[in-house]
Amino acid sequence: MNTLLAIEWLKIKKYRTFWIIVGLFAIMLPLWNYGISNGLLKLGGGSKGGMNVLNQVYSFSQVWQNIGFWASMFIWFLSILVIILTTNEYQFRTNRQNVIDGWSRLQFYHAKWYLILALSIATTIYVFLVGMSFATINDGFNNFPGKLEYLFYTFVLTVNYYGFAVLLSILFKRSGLAIGMFILYCMFIENLLKSILNNFSNNDLGNYMPLQASDELLPFPMMDMLKTMAGITSGPSATTYVIVSVLWICLYYFIGRKKLLGSDW
Repeated sequence: MNTLLAIEWLKIKKYRTFWIIVGLFAIMLPLWNYGISNGLLKLGGGSKGGMNVLNQVYSFSQVWQNIGFWASMFIWFLSILVIILTTNEYQFRTNRQNVIDGWSRLQFYHAKWYLILALSIATTIYVFLVGMSFATINDGFNNFPGKLEYLFYTFVLTVNYYGFAVLLSILFKRSGLAIGMFILYCMFIENLLKSILNNFSNNDLGNYMPLQASDELLPFPMMDMLKTMAGITSGPSATTYVIVSVLWICLYYFIGRKKLLGSDW
């Protein structure tokens, strides 16, 4: 595992696109949350007028869910990066070179999964650091450490998105097509299927769609608070969504593996 990861790192450490996209994520996440926590995004607008209703979610009691939710909005950047890194292997024929150098196809495939697991861990650690910074500034160490399970949910969500990105890369092999399908699925196809399934079922089947299952682990904090105040507690548990997300991740792995091992490079 360490050897495969080390080789993957050699491929990307001088790749400018990698650092640009990672940098965008690293900058946008704290900047966005800074704007919210300091009242730059208010109901009613204006720097002096309006009401800031979101700064309360930066205490330790809410910060992990809050930062995790906003991170899920920016995970798209890193998911597209995963697509670019994987499809580059086909474009530049480095996949074949790896096999010529002694790798098996399965080792090549596992290297990509080790990479997304490492990227998921790094993403979760960064969310933790951003959350710690904002919660400490806004709340001191009151309510520390808060609901740390949301950091685990963030990890599950990132593996889900990155795993889906790898699957699309293996299926389509071209970055433009894979990125287009990723955006089309995330913005339109899954939302449409979710709406149809939820309209025709009484148990929110649409919430079990591949990416939606992990999105449900990190709902918008204010909506969650409003549901609690209104006494709305129905719906699947977080454990259920974790299990469903893990099942989808396993399905990505096995479909991608079957495709890779059975295809002509």
